[in-house]
Amino acid sequence: MIKNIFENIPAELKDELIETIAQKGNLRIERIISRGHVTPENKWYDQSEDEFVLLLQGEARLLFENNEVIKLKSGDYLTIPAHKKHRVVFTSENIDAVWLTVFF
Repeated sequence: MIKNIFENIPAELKDELIETIAQKGNLRIERIISRGHVTPENKWYDQSEDEFVLLLQGEARLLFENNEVIKLKSGDYLTIPAHKKHRVVFTSENIDAVWLTVFF
């Protein structure tokens, strides 16, 4: 069945929307929709998997534990190694930030 990454986005989005859209073995692909959502100040992502991040739409900023800030715009992507602590400190509000993330 064909689906579209930009469809079925709720009009109201109190919390960030995270959906697993494919998974097999150690590979997991998620669609994330952010609308001004950020990681809580006292939380860091410290994942046991590598994470490929592609921002399909919108803008975002990631903060890493070493105070490095990466600004992302539509089409930008990067791979975050396992256990590299990071947080989302900005996502656009007027245009949904649509992420495709691959955990491996």
